[in-house]
Amino acid sequence: MWRSPWKDEARMKTEGICRGFDWLPVAGCLLLASLAVSLNIGCAKSSPTDGGTSVAQGTDPAQDDTRPSQAKGAEQPPDRDSGTRPLAPTTQADSVTKSGDSAKPEDSPTPTDNPTPTDNPMPSGAPVTAGDTSPKNAAAADAPAPHGDAAPADDKPLFADWPEPAAVLFITGRQDGYIEPCGCTGLANQKGGLARRFTFLKQLRDEKQWPVVAVDAGNQVRRFGVQPVFKFQRTVDALKQMKYDAAAFGRDDLRLPAGELFAVVADQNQDGNTPFISANVALLDESFTPRYRVVEAGGQKIGITTILGDEFVSQIKSDEVPTASVADGLSKVWPKLEAEDCDLYLLLAHASLEESAAIARQFPKFDFVVTAGGLGEPTHEPEPISNLPDGSTTKMIQVGTKGMYVGVLGLFPDASDKFRYQRVPLTDRYDDAPEMRRLMKGYQDQLEAVGLAGLEVKPIPHPSGNRYVGSESCGACHEDAYDVWKDSAHSHALDSLVHPGERSDIARHYDPECLSCHVTGWNPQKYYPYTSGYLSLEETPRMAHSGCENCHGPGSAHVAAETGDEDVSEMEILARRAAMVLKLEDAERRCMDCHDLDNSPDFHDEGAFQKYWDQIAH
Repeated sequence: MWRSPWKDEARMKTEGICRGFDWLPVAGCLLLASLAVSLNIGCAKSSPTDGGTSVAQGTDPAQDDTRPSQAKGAEQPPDRDSGTRPLAPTTQADSVTKSGDSAKPEDSPTPTDNPTPTDNPMPSGAPVTAGDTSPKNAAAADAPAPHGDAAPADDKPLFADWPEPAAVLFITGRQDGYIEPCGCTGLANQKGGLARRFTFLKQLRDEKQWPVVAVDAGNQVRRFGVQPVFKFQRTVDALKQMKYDAAAFGRDDLRLPAGELFAVVADQNQDGNTPFISANVALLDESFTPRYRVVEAGGQKIGITTILGDEFVSQIKSDEVPTASVADGLSKVWPKLEAEDCDLYLLLAHASLEESAAIARQFPKFDFVVTAGGLGEPTHEPEPISNLPDGSTTKMIQVGTKGMYVGVLGLFPDASDKFRYQRVPLTDRYDDAPEMRRLMKGYQDQLEAVGLAGLEVKPIPHPSGNRYVGSESCGACHEDAYDVWKDSAHSHALDSLVHPGERSDIARHYDPECLSCHVTGWNPQKYYPYTSGYLSLEETPRMAHSGCENCHGPGSAHVAAETGDEDVSEMEILARRAAMVLKLEDAERRCMDCHDLDNSPDFHDEGAFQKYWDQIAH
């Protein structure tokens, strides 16, 4: 047992306060007794978020749902993101791709300075598609689900009753920075990831020999800054390797620095092709972004364009990203797309459900509108849209969130049912593709190479003004509690990043999005350290793993009072001790900072907290 070097007198004083109370004045004893009745001790944490890779540079601010890069002073918002390079049109023998007009300067007015209505990528609004289930179980649906928890329709054999399709559309979107499942609760319990997506796409092309047109509704990342730029780069690289034919720009993609965006897209555009197309958004040079694309696959001619919803257009503040309203953009693009005489017209709408449906009513000749709107899991089938003009049969396809699902739309031009659809969860039934594992390894290597400083992750003072002292300092007096901690998984939390059991070839202990819940002294939801928290195994080994202070708060003031390093009154000593105590109900909320729906979904089951608490009760 590690012992504090504190002098015996200070130690005796501390033990008297913490255990005996016999030397205290009566008033002090009564106060402490009342505190003991009203307060409880508890909580534990350990579980990271997911990271990605890339090959570019940037700066790392943040938005509400992701982790911030650090600035001087106050805390910053959280931030997650992902990235990959644009894809050239499909090069299969049975597929031909043609891009339409690029944006002209007169077609793309600069954005206005309207205030941002919401920081939620997909604003809530009254659902407009029949049978829309987006609000239902939003929180639970938003979390990675175990393979065994998939809905019955997801568990049936894939394409079991399908005849041979002429071609299929491979539909994804809203990756939101989740480039791979983090594995905190075991990979079998989480869906999504580029490595699984690659494997599934390869099966359709190589094993089934189906002509595939791959499209994405946008939002590869969920914040902006250096790490999100890296993720965006890696994602665009992945899209290129997977031969995506068309991709929309998402709201958060466009929050990355315009120069970085352009550099990533241009790097993949050396052959004159990029998966990124848009009817109403361009990058830097208006001639750089095609307005639409026509892809020929399996004898089918498919016309595709994308839009960024007007609400999100209003949030773009960069003059280097020319934009137009959805109506103006599509009014110019649709006549040219219609003149291509395609067999199917597809709109990728990075917009809310409500706006996506409104666009379908205004431009009713699209066969399908793929929307990035909605919460949680996508619907099982394309849904009809209400109040369409006579003769229009446009249907809406949702992509869901966090890249957990792929929608596969089969084309059967000679059958009575022209289209068939299946929603496919990316569970552990799909092995990680080696190509994507190498990409993820490169991403983690990149994070290690630049370090926290290169990621602009700067430690800031803890709001309490106190500093972290390390769990060993706690154990000098709280021996029993310290022994419980030493025997718990929390005391080895960082080991699972340095030597991960699954995907053991990729260490993740340089990734802020993983570190924040596996070390001591970080903001777990915003992914940055406090000034006295963990920085590295070499610099701050005492702050490795998830220590006592992650739940109880930094203990410098408490320790200084107990050891006599700071001369304070007995009442102040009691007050500082009380400040370190957690009520059990408060502990549960604190635990959920790391044991969230993404990383620890079982923690949110009824009665789960008590079971977890029993393992570390102290």
